[in-house]
Amino acid sequence: MSADRLYAYVGAVLVALALYAFLVHTHVLRRLLAFNVMGGGTFLILVGLAQDGRGPDPVPQALVLTGIVVAVSATALAIILLRRWFATSQTTSLPEDGSS
Repeated sequence: MSADRLYAYVGAVLVALALYAFLVHTHVLRRLLAFNVMGGGTFLILVGLAQDGRGPDPVPQALVLTGIVVAVSATALAIILLRRWFATSQTTSLPEDGSS
């Protein structure tokens, strides 16, 4: 097994575990962390599958680099929104869906 396939497999495992954690937890910060881990797994999959016999493909690497920058800024925005949510509702969990 080559290193590039190993990166792709580890990325798939990270995405699966983070998706499970995202669905199970109601705490907003834990969901945000799970979403970030899912993004990291997606980046690993992209980098792992971008390899071929001639060497690495620069386009997926540029996409991953851009994605990292966007993920950091989106995480900062989500943390600010989480702080505002806590200041307003005094809770960090999402409300249960009351519709039947």
